[in-house]
Formats: sequence, C-alpha cells, structure tokens
Amino acid sequence: MDLESGVYQNQVKKESWRTILILAYQSLGVVYGDLSTSPLYVYQSTFAEDIKHSSTNEEIYGVLSLVFWTLTLVPLLKYVFIVLRADDNGEGGTFALYSLLCRHAKVNSLPSFQQADEDLSAYKRDVVGPAQTSFGAGLKATLERYRQFLVCVLCVCVVLLEFELLIGLTFYAFFPAVFSAVSGLEIAMEKEHHKYVEVPVACIILIALFALQHYGTHRVGFLFAPVVVTWLLCISVIGVYNIFYWNPHVYQALSPYYIYIFLKKTQREGWMSLGGILLCITGSEAMFADLGHFSQVSIKIAFTSFVYPSLVLAYMGQAAYLSQHHDMQNHVGFYVSVPEKLRWPVLVIAILAAVVGSQAIITGTFSIIKQCSALGCFPRVKIVHTSSKFHGQIYIPEINWSLMILCLAVTIGFRDTRRLGNASGLAVITVMLVTTCLMSLVIVLCWRRSVMLAILFVVFFGTIEALYFTASLVKFLEGAWVPIALSFFFMLTMSIWHYGTLKTYEFDVQNKVSVDWLLKLGPSLGIVRVRGIGLIHTELVSGIPAIFSHFVTNLPAFHQVLVFLCVKSVPVPHVRHEERFLVGHIGPRGHRIYRCVVRYGYRDAHKDDLEFENDLVCSIAEFIRTGKVALTDEDPDSAKHSDEMVVVGSPSTHQGIQFCEDEGSGGDGETAGTSELREIQSPSVRKRVRFVIPESPAIERRARDELRDLAEGREGGVAYILGHSYVRAKHGSSLMKKMVINLGYDFLRRNCRAPTYALSVPHASTLEVGMVYHI
Repeated sequence: MDLESGVYQNQVKKESWRTILILAYQSLGVVYGDLSTSPLYVYQSTFAEDIKHSSTNEEIYGVLSLVFWTLTLVPLLKYVFIVLRADDNGEGGTFALYSLLCRHAKVNSLPSFQQADEDLSAYKRDVVGPAQTSFGAGLKATLERYRQFLVCVLCVCVVLLEFELLIGLTFYAFFPAVFSAVSGLEIAMEKEHHKYVEVPVACIILIALFALQHYGTHRVGFLFAPVVVTWLLCISVIGVYNIFYWNPHVYQALSPYYIYIFLKKTQREGWMSLGGILLCITGSEAMFADLGHFSQVSIKIAFTSFVYPSLVLAYMGQAAYLSQHHDMQNHVGFYVSVPEKLRWPVLVIAILAAVVGSQAIITGTFSIIKQCSALGCFPRVKIVHTSSKFHGQIYIPEINWSLMILCLAVTIGFRDTRRLGNASGLAVITVMLVTTCLMSLVIVLCWRRSVMLAILFVVFFGTIEALYFTASLVKFLEGAWVPIALSFFFMLTMSIWHYGTLKTYEFDVQNKVSVDWLLKLGPSLGIVRVRGIGLIHTELVSGIPAIFSHFVTNLPAFHQVLVFLCVKSVPVPHVRHEERFLVGHIGPRGHRIYRCVVRYGYRDAHKDDLEFENDLVCSIAEFIRTGKVALTDEDPDSAKHSDEMVVVGSPSTHQGIQFCEDEGSGGDGETAGTSELREIQSPSVRKRVRFVIPESPAIERRARDELRDLAEGREGGVAYILGHSYVRAKHGSSLMKKMVINLGYDFLRRNCRAPTYALSVPHASTLEVGMVYHI
C-alpha cells in the first residue's frame, strides 16, 4: 500500500467491507502504535512526585476516572467523530487544515500561486452543508482583505504544529514507551538496583532502530499490526484478570464523581499530576495525521471496536491491582500489575510494541519534513525512496541521524520517565490546542456552520486542553523546557528559510524582463540560435527571469527551442496526471519560446528522470497540436496573451501525440503511418525523433512546422541552464535583516541540498549561471 497515495484512499471508499476491515487491521500497526503503549508509563508518571497512593484509594480511583474521561472526550469524541471529517481529499494532518483554510479563504502563502491552480479538481472540493452564515461571510471577507494576517497566523500554526509533532511524537512520545519498557527489567529480574541497565539498553534499542531506517518501512512493516494486536490483547486480558481477581467493583471509579473527590482532596498536587494523566492520549494526533494512509471508516472501526476498549480495560486492571496494594509507592507502574510468571513475555512484547510505535512516528516525521520542504517552510533535504513501488516510503538521512543524536542526548540526560513525561506532555497538548484553534476556523469557513458551534467547540475542548496545558507548563524546569527550547530552534530555522525564500522570489518578480525586451535586444547583440532545446529552470510563473537576461547579455546565444520550466508545489495533497502540465507560448509562436509549469501536490513524488524529460517535450508537442492560444508574428495582442497557458496532461492520460525515439537513417520530415496515425520526424543520420500524432483532427501547416522544429531540437539534445543566486541584504537594510539574510539564510542555503532537478540533470549538458541578489 502506498502510504502517500490519496488515490488509494479514494478507491477504498468504494470497496467492500472486507477491504475496510483489512485497512482497519493494518492501521493498528501504523496509527495506534504510540497510543497503545501509553499504559506503560501513565500511572508511573502520575504518582511519581505530586500525589501519593493512599489506603483510601481516592487517588487511584480519581486518576482512573480522569484517564477514562480524557480518553473518551479527546481521542474518541474530538478526533474520531469531529476532526477526522476535516480531511483534504482524503488526506489528514496539518496540511489538510492548512490547505482547506487557504482555499476557502482564498489566501495562499505560496508566492508562485496562479489563478489556474484554482481549477484543479482537488482544489474545487464540494462543500456539503448549509449556506454560509453572515458572520462566516464577514469573517471570510475580513480574512481576504487582511490576508497577510491570516498567512502569518496559519504559518505560525503550521510551524507550531509541525515541530511539536516532530518533537512531541517522534522522540518524546515514544521515549517514555521505550524507557518504561526497558525499566521493566527491574521488576522482571526482581532486583532493586538496575538504573545503570535501563539507560544503556534503551540507547542500544534506539541506535538499532535509527540504523535500520535506510532499509525502508516495507521490509519490516508486515510485523507492525501483529505486534500491536498482540500487545493490545495482552494488556486487555491482564486487565480483565486483575479486575476479577483483585477488585470487581473498580468499574464504579469511572464515574466523574471520583474526579471531584480526587481534586478536592489533592487540590494543587492533583492539578499538577494532570501532566502525567495527559500521557494517556499521546499519539492521538496520529489518527488524523495518518488519515491519508487508510480511510475514515477503517480508523474509526479500529479505535472504537478494539483500541479504546483494550486501553480502558488495561487502565482499569492496573487500578484494580493497585487498589489492593498500598505499599508500592516506588513501583506504581505497569509491570507490578502483571502476574509474575508472565512478566518476561510481557516485557518482550512491550519492547516490540514500543519500537513499532516509534517506527510509525519516525516514518510520519519523514513525510512531514518532505511536505514542509515542498511548501517552502523547511530547507531542502535529501529524500531517498526506499521502495520502487510505493513512493510514500521515504528516508531522509539528515533528519534520521539528527533525531538519533537528540534522542540519545535526551535519554542520557533525563534518565527517568518522569522528566521524559513532562517534556512529552507539553509537546502533545500544544499540538492538540493548535488543532482545536484551526478546527474552529474550519467549522465556520469550510463547513459553513454557525459561529456558536465553533465557539462551543473551542470552549469545550479548549478548556479541557488548557487545563492540561497549564499543569504541564508548571513543570517547565522539570523537563518541559526541552520541547520549548527545541521548538524555538525549529521555528527560527523554518521562519528564516521561509522569509529568505519569499524575498528571493520577490526579487525575481521585480527584476523579471519582458519578451519584448528580449526580442528587441536580439539585433543589437547579434543573438544567434543554436541547435537543440534549452531548458531554463526558474521559480517564476510569468515573465523572463533576470538570471536569463544576465546570461544572454554576456553570452548572446540560445537554443532554437527555448523552454522556461517552473516546477512548483500547490496547496493540495495530489495533482492528477491529466492536470500536471501548464503550457503556453512566450511571444509569437515563430520564436519557439515556451513556458511550462509542472504542478505537484505536497504529497506527490517528483519525477526527475529521463521519463519526465520525455513527458515534458511530449506535452509541449500536444499543446502545439491542439493549436490553443497560438500567436502569430503579426498578432498585435501577443504581449497581452503571452502569459496565457493551457492545461496539458502527461502522455499516459491523453490520446494525442506520443513520443518515439530510435536509431535510423532519417527521413524526409513526414511519413504516412497507419490509417489512424501519422509521424512527424526530423532528418538525421544517427537518431530519429518522432511524434506519433492522431489522424484526426488534422493540424495546420504551421503547427506541423513547429512540431518538426521541436523534434529536431529534441534530437539535438537538451541543455539545462540552471541559476545559482548569491543572496545578500541590500544596502541600507536593518541589522536584523542583515543577520537573517547574510548569516542565517546564507548558512542554510550553503548547507541544504540542491533542488532535485539540479541533482538529476547530466553534468555534461548543464550550464550554471551565477548572479548576486540584493534583497
């Protein structure tokens, strides 16, 4: 299964219940690995310092009631029944909310956005619901009028949510799981002093986990679901055993009355202990983030029918055991409630489940970084596709090893579950608070519901999450400072990169030249056209980039066919192949200058090989054949219409021109084929390039000449002209801007990866043009 494929998501909606149940089974290993291991450390973190387990059992009953209602209200009610509905064409997570709000408020932070992007089928998502309220319409108009404010708010929310998900769910959320699983050695071996064993064993497990990432998820993924299923069955069976053996009446503690008794007795200490109770919902965000991997129905079935009951039974079983054992202040955890004969097998299963949960989150982190990079919010990194079949299975070496170093540093530095839990809790609850705020905008702008409904949503869930947030924030010096410090670092890095990228694009827009300037410059410089196709990579979607004018004024020659290529991302998860290319003329058609914009969704895999080159040429040929927006040399409106572009699909999606290249002795330019196909080819003694075109409809003579020139140019080879800009703050800039551009952004540019197209083009056919940008 392609973990990045929204097409797969849409297909399963039409499949049978058998397919849905299979997806529900598979989701157990990918989505719920982190959430299912929370019983390992919730009670241990809650009773670590703030409250004590007394003989009245009021504390343990109150904690059980808080855990039950937290699980019921946040993962079950909020995520399963509400948030999962806010999908973006089957995709979930931060970018689903981000792209939904951008489209419905007609605000976009991507500088290369075009009006034609709104015509994408994924962009025009039907809104099922009542007409927009007057308040919603007013809010939408206000946001469109002050769109920079919404862009700033959304960027901050995206940055917050992404780095909190990165920090909170990748290493802090699973560290308590791995650490607590390993700490079970102390109980299993029935000895008192094994603190020196836990940290080294946890480090070894983490090093092995990160070292295996380059092999790809598909090699070990088949073990994910069985391990999590075994773990959930194990903890639920042990929970049922403890309930019936130790305290059959523990179910009474599910009443909210015990929360009141607990808080009344413990007061401030009970409020501070909420940071440990919060850990019972770590991993809940993965249900929404991994929505595109499966489907809404499959995720709902898996959680409501299996995960939720298993977790409730596990927490009830631990509470039933502890209610009859009041002399275990130092061991209020999971393993003390496990029957002695089962401790070693349960320990092995727990470690495997913790590793599975960790692996699923690491894989999700790679996907998040890829999406951030695609939308210009993160420096470019090396993305390795570990599977030739599934594009969604990727590996990012820089992120992998950086995470490993940070994880080991935190594990060695903290050494205990309590401080790890404090760090994890603050990160997790911040993610949920941001999701609640974004969902309130989705309810009004996207779902067109009453503003009162949005206010009720924020007040109800925001109050619960704010209570946990304050309890976690109080423990700032006891571990919670780590996610805040790292969050600041990630936010600073992403903000500098996004700001520098935006300013660089603005410089390109302000210094672009018109095609008329280029044509008028030709006679004075004596510009000559050479054989072949010149492919100029640019970020601009209109006009001619300054770097090309810089090139042509110093070297007055360019190819007989010139293509300005822009590869960009759009705020939708996937772009269909038939909508991939936008093609148009630049100037009169006799000059053979074209513009091609290649659009990718933020979850699409970019093609950067020879197949893409052939698709590009074939799409231009199809554009020529259709004769749309064809300008003549005498057209007085050539400047006006030079930026008009037409959507052209890839050759696999249309029945038009097909590309063919083989060895041959050449021909006379046009030959007859079958009754349905004809060929236009270029003369050559070594290689023949052919465009196989349909017999009907017939194309005019001028289009055939243009196709022949394109075929001849393709036969002559493709030369890649790449721009390399050196960015500096312009004179008179503030000290802060100079530090951001000259130091921060310059450092990130010099140490990040080059664009994918720069890495894939043949070096023998590449010409790099340097230019200083004063921004």
